[in-house]
Amino acid sequence: MTKSAIHTSSAPQSAGPYSQGIVANGFFYTAGFGPQDPATGTVPDGVAGQTRQVLRNIGAVLAERGLTLDDCVKTTVHLADLADFAEFNAAYQEFFSAPYPVRTTVGSQLAGILVEIDVVAALPTE
Repeated sequence: MTKSAIHTSSAPQSAGPYSQGIVANGFFYTAGFGPQDPATGTVPDGVAGQTRQVLRNIGAVLAERGLTLDDCVKTTVHLADLADFAEFNAAYQEFFSAPYPVRTTVGSQLAGILVEIDVVAALPTE
C-alpha cells in the first residue's frame, strides 16, 4: 500500500502527530476537523456556523488533491449535543448534493466546540 499525506495552510493545522489528510488505495481520508477559522483561529457561534466552517475547512484539504465535498462517500459527525441535530443538518445539507454521502452522527464530548467532522472521499478513476 502506498499512502501520502496531504497538507494545506488553508485549514486548521494538526494539533498532534496526525495528518490533515491521507491518500491511500483510491480514497482520501481526512482527520476530524473543528470549526476554527484557519486565518484567525476564531470559532463561529452556534452549531450552524460551526458546521459551515468545519465543512469549509474540509473542503480546503480536499481541494489540495482536486476534490470537492461532492467526492465524499462517507462522513462521520460528532455533535457536542444531539439536541442540535436539526440545526446542524440544515447547515450540512447546504454543502452536499445527491447522492449524499453515507453518514454517522454521534454525540461526543468535544473540547469547547459544538461539531467535528471527518470524511472519506473517492479519488477519480484514471
